[in-house]
Amino acid sequence: MAEAAERSRRSRGGGGAARRAERTAVSVETARYIERNIPNFEILTEEALDIIEANAETILEEIGVNFVENPAALERWREAGAEVTGERVRLPRGLARKLMATAPSRITQHARNPERTVEIGGKSLVLAPVYGPPFVHDMENGRRYATIEDFHNFVKLGYMSKWLHHSGGTVCEPTDVPVNKRHLDMLLAHMTLSDKPFMGSVTEPSRAQDSVDMCGILFGEEFVQQNTVMTSLINVNSPMTFDDVMMGSLEVYAKNNQACILSPFIVGGAMAPTTVAGTLTQVLVEVMAGIAYSQLIRPGAPMIFGAFVTSIDMNSGAPTFGTPEAAHITYGAGQLARRLGLPYRSAGSFNGSKLPDAQAAYETANSLNMGLLAGVNFMLHSCGWMEGGLVASFEKFVMDADQLGTLHHLAKGVYMDENGQAMDAIREVGPGGHYLGCAHTQANFKTAFWRSDLLDYKPYETWSEEGGRDTMALANARYKKLLNDYQQPALDPGIHEALKDFVAKRKSEMPDAFS
Repeated sequence: MAEAAERSRRSRGGGGAARRAERTAVSVETARYIERNIPNFEILTEEALDIIEANAETILEEIGVNFVENPAALERWREAGAEVTGERVRLPRGLARKLMATAPSRITQHARNPERTVEIGGKSLVLAPVYGPPFVHDMENGRRYATIEDFHNFVKLGYMSKWLHHSGGTVCEPTDVPVNKRHLDMLLAHMTLSDKPFMGSVTEPSRAQDSVDMCGILFGEEFVQQNTVMTSLINVNSPMTFDDVMMGSLEVYAKNNQACILSPFIVGGAMAPTTVAGTLTQVLVEVMAGIAYSQLIRPGAPMIFGAFVTSIDMNSGAPTFGTPEAAHITYGAGQLARRLGLPYRSAGSFNGSKLPDAQAAYETANSLNMGLLAGVNFMLHSCGWMEGGLVASFEKFVMDADQLGTLHHLAKGVYMDENGQAMDAIREVGPGGHYLGCAHTQANFKTAFWRSDLLDYKPYETWSEEGGRDTMALANARYKKLLNDYQQPALDPGIHEALKDFVAKRKSEMPDAFS
């Protein structure tokens, strides 16, 4: 690691090869992260929020939460003033809120290309792709286990997608690479095949440390300690249990000033109560305990209030998506996050469909729009999600990524400046005319309306002559074109070699493990 980092520092100044790579690289347009100019939708009254917060404090004090197989965490809590009995931690009223006060309200996550750096918090919305599916799907090959080649292709598609701000993390699970080594290949792909921000590994604390060490090569060790260059997903074992693997990874990231999403993983009716208020109370308990713990590791560690919530089909037991209850919880959790002054993660392209069909589109549209209106700041799973998160679909990835453009345009709100009022156009055209040739239309037509890069707007005859393709077929052609057009973003050759050397060395230090 030290040798690789030293090579990174020596090469950071550039050199002929690096400058030539920068000159010849093709620039891919990426929209700036969203800044909302529309109000958040607030579903809960102040009285309801007060009740939920009071009930959460009661649960923390009287029932408590479990920190399992983590004696060091229990000792930290004991020293902080909590009551610890076995692995159960009970927090006096106000303790969690007092500890959380040091967590920042806005996070700057730096990308290796400064133009791709994002702000998470306030009125911003950062969009990241699907995370975690073991399977992939495409029109020709159907559903199959994901490979590292699939992973590389999804990273390339994310890089090529205009409306995605973030490269994400485990965009799919490359099952052809040993479990204990695949995080290295995934991180290397994010760092070299894209120049957007990315996520670190959380499947074991040593893998979180590998993520920090690789970022030290990419950005410089001192820069990493002083700035946030990773966002990582820490799930709670709902209800109210924090395991040693997730907390161990959180400890690594918090200690190194890297952001974590503290996210309950809740299926309503199974892992939380069936009611909206009850589920929101449990979500708040878990978030407060987890983020408070992060501040015991390092006050000021950047954290994000997460809420992954879905309901359950009481007949089959399968999770359901795009439902009204999930929307209620997503809106309510946003209000709770804002009251705590924390960035908020929720929503995504959620659906339970087996194909990128009408069900997938309906459920996804509901989920994406509620995320925008709920005030979400970081939207993981914003494109590519299918079959309840078991599948990353190539066609749906580009379908969703295209529709993310609508979120950008909705978030702009209504312009009320002189151009927006369009009085000159109305005067010019008058009664009975048309606006196609007027000066105002000529000045605005290129930017007036959002236009899909995927959907078909042609007349029936033209559409039929071109093969009568449905949206899935159009998406299949588009993702292949994007991959064909892909060109790797420039990276200092010395840094690239140092990263590859680090990965090779770490892999050589351990035998393959597939479980």
